[in-house]
Amino acid sequence: MKTEYTLEELAKDVQDWCQSNGIQPANGQVAEAVSERTIRYYRTLGLLSAAPGAYLRTFTEHHRLQLLAIRIYQAQGFPLRRIHEHLYGKSETELREFVRKAGRQLEQTDTPFEALAPTEHWGVVPLTDDLLIVSRQGRSLPTHLIRRLQATLAEAGWPGGSETKRN
Repeated sequence: MKTEYTLEELAKDVQDWCQSNGIQPANGQVAEAVSERTIRYYRTLGLLSAAPGAYLRTFTEHHRLQLLAIRIYQAQGFPLRRIHEHLYGKSETELREFVRKAGRQLEQTDTPFEALAPTEHWGVVPLTDDLLIVSRQGRSLPTHLIRRLQATLAEAGWPGGSETKRN
């Protein structure tokens, strides 16, 4: 088993593992391929631990296991915020056990979500911190309509409605 990876090697290894295990995101919100850009993005979000050695830019087995766990959670439809909550502070041993168990469960069950139709491209519009509007055709709402919906939620006392997001 490899113990150190370059960014390119890590992306390829995780992508190969996902393909061989049939792991793919459950909805259209996430790219199917794990790329170097994806890894950098997850690092900025705090989903991945910092790479040891600022100049070497090497990654470890711990990073690989973190990425595998992220992809497993995405295959189950978890958003990144919830994935972060589940993975924060997990040791390499805990991650290895999670990936092992998840792999066995995925072998025994079908994917929990139907695959997207070729014409589907999901679009998400946040209304409050805990409420979203999802379009399966990638449509968005005009800003004035979003603001009216946010105001209506706030007036109705919807949780988080007073702290609505502004577009």
